[in-house]
Amino acid sequence: MPETPLLKLENIGKDYFGTRVLSGVSFSLNKGEILGLVGENGAGKSTLMNILFGMPVIAGTGGYEGSIIIDGQKTEFKSPFDALEAGVGMVHQEFSLIPGFTAAENILLNREELNRSPLEQIFSERVSTLNRPVMNARASKAIKTLGVDIGVDTIASEMPVGYKQFVEIAREIDRTATRLLVLDEPTAVLTETESRILLDALRKLAEGGIAIVFISHRLHEIIELCDKLVVLRDGKVVREAPAKTSSLREIAAWMVGRQVDSRSGARRPEPRSPELEDLALSVENLWVDMPGETVRDVSFTVRKGEIFGIGGLAGQGKLGIPNGVMGLFPAGGKVTLFGKPVKLGAPRGALDSGMAFVSEDRRGVGLLLSERIDWNITFTAMQVQNRFLKPLLGGFLLLRDDAAIAREAQSYIESLEIKCTGPGQRAVELSGGNQQKICLAKAFVLRPGLLLICEPTRGIDVGAKELVLNTLRHHNEEYGTTIVVTSSELEELRSVCDRVAIVGEGRIAGILPASSPAEEFAILMMGKTGQKQGSGSDVH
Repeated sequence: MPETPLLKLENIGKDYFGTRVLSGVSFSLNKGEILGLVGENGAGKSTLMNILFGMPVIAGTGGYEGSIIIDGQKTEFKSPFDALEAGVGMVHQEFSLIPGFTAAENILLNREELNRSPLEQIFSERVSTLNRPVMNARASKAIKTLGVDIGVDTIASEMPVGYKQFVEIAREIDRTATRLLVLDEPTAVLTETESRILLDALRKLAEGGIAIVFISHRLHEIIELCDKLVVLRDGKVVREAPAKTSSLREIAAWMVGRQVDSRSGARRPEPRSPELEDLALSVENLWVDMPGETVRDVSFTVRKGEIFGIGGLAGQGKLGIPNGVMGLFPAGGKVTLFGKPVKLGAPRGALDSGMAFVSEDRRGVGLLLSERIDWNITFTAMQVQNRFLKPLLGGFLLLRDDAAIAREAQSYIESLEIKCTGPGQRAVELSGGNQQKICLAKAFVLRPGLLLICEPTRGIDVGAKELVLNTLRHHNEEYGTTIVVTSSELEELRSVCDRVAIVGEGRIAGILPASSPAEEFAILMMGKTGQKQGSGSDVH
């Protein structure tokens, strides 16, 4: 007798903000099985999982069509609490940690261990105190299951993004009733080493009987980890296949409906011409007090017209460098842009000097989520450069030029292939990858002399990744924009940059041409270098 699937989806459909997002989606998942769910941004992956998890946004927009069947019983979760009670856990693409809470407090939120008091009979549980030793032990066990070393007393706001992701997953592991775990882009913010640790942990969970839905744009991880894969395109299942026997090129073609280059991003750049030796950015003895990404002493230079990469493991300081230069965290040292000093700790001054910044935290820093797409794309240019404004009374009054704003937004919607209903749609309604494209468009509109960009392809599918990286190259070549790219994906940096700096323990471990063998970058990441910072022709 065949095994009853733990999860079965039948003809799931969803109309969302006037757009048909899902149509007739059906597949099943057995106990202890790992299913890879793939598709381009906007294909419907996150919406499908929101339906499964009972997210309020689904009921609030008219519900859905079709059936969810768990252990042979038709189920409809009215809220995430119903899903959790049924043993369905989900780690969303965007973090949901409470910044001021410790790792242990976040992991055991709403499931705290208490020191019981006789007064509970009169005053309820509010008079009880937290049993922190037991809570810390439980949290530590969940974290160790993932194979990482995170202190249970670490405050969430002070964690690097990779640690936050592990804490999110540890929270679901701690739930004893969890039978099905949904992970939406869990490795998007992780380095290659951290991703390897997580994949090993997920295999162990599956061996223990937990079924896993693994959503990822890193197709090699889908092949390596999953038992089977389901490909969504335009809200429909276009392919279900064994993962191990599928190739990167096949999966990419199924996703986008055409043949694509399975390598990440643009072609490897040609050697730069000698006239690009003029300095655009000079950083000397920079220190940055960014929680989880401390920079201790960094010096490097970037040539005018260069694409310069910054890589390294999570928590080593690579994200602290652009955030410090942009003035978002306390910093010291000397920064010079095109020969003029940049005042640290002053974001507006950085913008006025000709910089633009794309943060790794697109929801917290990059977007006005409740505002329209066109407003998001043009607001900074309007505020800093007085663009998209119409003068009245001889310039005494300035009014917003809505027609110019709409035209500019539409041009970027088309060039970056942002999937939306139009410039008037709110940013919060878009998929994570399309939100990332809006952040890029907002920076491009400024036509900056220097673009600082962190994790440019985080949460973006293989087809869109190539588009974004080629767009960076286009702006670099067409407008002469000097670009500093910070990324957790070394191959992404090597594909689009001229030189790449590796950061370790808050310092530059070394700077190499992007064409250098991958092994040389790996050695720098492991800290196995006798080269002093600043020595050698490749450092400056």
